[in-house]
Amino acid sequence: MDLGILKKKISTFKTASGKLTSVSDDLLIDILYAWENWTGPARGFYAAIGADHRKMAKLIGRAKKLKREGHFPSEEFKEIRINSESGQIIESTPCSGVEIIWNNGKIIRFSQVDLLVDFLKKAA
Repeated sequence: MDLGILKKKISTFKTASGKLTSVSDDLLIDILYAWENWTGPARGFYAAIGADHRKMAKLIGRAKKLKREGHFPSEEFKEIRINSESGQIIESTPCSGVEIIWNNGKIIRFSQVDLLVDFLKKAA
């Protein structure tokens, strides 16, 4: 997302005194994705979106917690294989695997249904 658009979205949650309040979960995920894709220094990110670093750190932490708990849809699952001989990463096409949310919100992904069935048999 363009940081200018993100800055405008953030400004809708600012009070007259300039404080951020009642930030929506949708905006939190936008902020988190923008932060994860930012390659420059942190100070530059905060300046680009026009927010204080202390408040943004709290909001990013809240967004990460929501993401861990499964409130946001996860990104497209991408299977990565490692060549056992050379140790090189072989990227394959995205698979249509199965994803389950296990204890404490942990997400486990399986590339094939057979692997999921075997896992569930062993876990039972």
